[in-house]
Amino acid sequence: QVQLVESGGGLVQAGGSLRLSCAASGHAFSSYAMGWFRQAPGKEREFVAFISYNGGRTYYADSVKGRFTISRDNAKNTVYLQMNSLNPEETAVYFCAAGPAPTMRVVDYDYWGQGTQVTVSS
Repeated sequence: QVQLVESGGGLVQAGGSLRLSCAASGHAFSSYAMGWFRQAPGKEREFVAFISYNGGRTYYADSVKGRFTISRDNAKNTVYLQMNSLNPEETAVYFCAAGPAPTMRVVDYDYWGQGTQVTVSS
């Protein structure tokens, strides 16, 4: 079992930055791939980024490439998402997730946090 708790969300102006954190507790965080997803009101949950268990592989949705950076610190059981140049269309609840392999699919992740709200004002 892995418990995930996101933090770092909030209100930011368009063009601003936020850094999300996802703290994990439980068994063997360093063996899990981690993903970030987001869900806007009335929309499906969508992939943002993933990172492999050791940080050696990362991948991003096209819409965030060059602006977002995913990273992890296995000594701290934490994964991060640095978000720059945010735009209002990225207002959503952001979720972190843990799974056995790094993929873009929601269904491949076994454990989810409760989410943190990110609101980007225009």
